[in-house]
Amino acid sequence: MNPVAIFRHSPTEGPGYFAIFLETHRIPWQLIAIDRNDPLPQSAEAFSGLCFMGGTMSVNDSLPWIPAVCDLILEAYQKDLPVIGHCLGGQLLSKALGGSIQKNPTPEIGWGKIQANSETPTRHWLGDLAGKALDVFQWHSETFSLPEGAALLASSAFCPQQIFAVGPHLGMQCHIEMLPEMIHTWCAHWSAPETPCAAIATPEEILRALPEKLPALRKTANQLYGMWLQGLRP
Repeated sequence: MNPVAIFRHSPTEGPGYFAIFLETHRIPWQLIAIDRNDPLPQSAEAFSGLCFMGGTMSVNDSLPWIPAVCDLILEAYQKDLPVIGHCLGGQLLSKALGGSIQKNPTPEIGWGKIQANSETPTRHWLGDLAGKALDVFQWHSETFSLPEGAALLASSAFCPQQIFAVGPHLGMQCHIEMLPEMIHTWCAHWSAPETPCAAIATPEEILRALPEKLPALRKTANQLYGMWLQGLRP
């Protein structure tokens, strides 16, 4: 099997648990670190799937690699080569398929609940988790619109578009790939705003809840990643 290409956009927002999941299932992967100027592949053909991680930039920024990445995603979409996007990666998937990215009414930072619906596409992706409130990790101030033909799988009280699927492709605004060390690093470089907001937790609150919330996050990640793997090109 060809490797899964994992695109990293910021040094502290790496593959995390996604890479561990791939290795557990003996699926090879290749890191393409945009943050260190790794060259982008000319085509998606050399890979069994494409994965895009988070990042501190906006999809709307004038960065030279964003159009090239969107072209790769569009190529993969047209060839049914599965794409998965986490946060910024989900926004890139939306943009490549004709969606738009805009400011969310409020940032979401820290642990939060998303509500999975009970419709057929959601049952396919989330199995027994469909229709339930799920613990996820959030760290974003922008959000995507649903591209044409996409099915909305989950929403939050602060951001209506949290997870969408288009065929074998999965876009997420939330982070399900988090490892404890990633959460500690992000918290160490960020301070909560002085004005309280229900969608923004302090670093202390985030870290205090980590032991309780992480097992549920793993369960959601295992379910979504497991279904996404089924679409990989042999």
